[in-house]
Amino acid sequence: MSTLSPAAPRKTPPGPTALNTVSRRRGKSRMDPTRNNTAAGIAAWLLALLFATPVLWMILTSFHSETDAATNPPSIAADLTLDAYKEFFGASSGISPWPPLINSATASIISTLLVLALAIPAAYALSIRPVKKWTDVMFFFLSTKMMPVVAAILPLYLFAKTAGALDNIWFLILMYTSMNLPIAVWMMRSFLAEVPEEMLEAAQIDGANLLLILRKIIAPVAMPGIAATALICFIFSWNELLLARVLTGVVAGTAPVFLTGFVSSQGLFLAKVCAAAVIISLPVLFAGFAAQDKLVQGLSLGAVK
Repeated sequence: MSTLSPAAPRKTPPGPTALNTVSRRRGKSRMDPTRNNTAAGIAAWLLALLFATPVLWMILTSFHSETDAATNPPSIAADLTLDAYKEFFGASSGISPWPPLINSATASIISTLLVLALAIPAAYALSIRPVKKWTDVMFFFLSTKMMPVVAAILPLYLFAKTAGALDNIWFLILMYTSMNLPIAVWMMRSFLAEVPEEMLEAAQIDGANLLLILRKIIAPVAMPGIAATALICFIFSWNELLLARVLTGVVAGTAPVFLTGFVSSQGLFLAKVCAAAVIISLPVLFAGFAAQDKLVQGLSLGAVK
């Protein structure tokens, strides 16, 4: 005898109420990403405000008198004054800040140009036309940043003293170039690796030499990366203090060294230090705003395939 299997239960189509429930759930799920993006945006603004608070406080303190700046707790509603900026520009002390600012600009700009002139060909050899054991070369560049500068400051000082290079802006430029070159090579290699090889092959077929390829093809394509590397090297050179403090004096002193001259063991100096910090930070801020679009493109180059 053959046994009959029980009939499968028939599925009834969902009614209007069930369809409305499903549609509402799908609508809520579609709304969730927007809510998440809004929450993430608010959190990002709050975090940015948190990091910007010390900078805003420094700017506000620079417009206070020394007495109001030294109060504890600090007085936010104190009277505003330009005495600290007058002190910085030598209205009362007679010391001009322009020689240190010019020294910082000279050392930062020239060292950045030298770093780019050396880093772009090196990055070309390590990325587009890789040499043998290029990973060992990259590790060597990275290993130069493992030793802290304070460990090498005494040999550098003795060498500069023996060579008669103390308080010399050109020796400081050489130090800044060697300090930023490993970072620039690492950054430029990642940027040049994104240059299409078809463009280089077409240029070689047309008879272009290496210098023409670097100037006419690689430089325009990798300009955002070059701008980002140049800006970072400029910031590192402008903000450097230890080498400038030890290797320079009156003639080649830089802006950070001049800023530390306002710190004293006697008297009040907080407003003057804040005013000096604001003025010395302005060139970096202006350079960052001027190269903002190139900086964003350079730092994100290669992030999206």
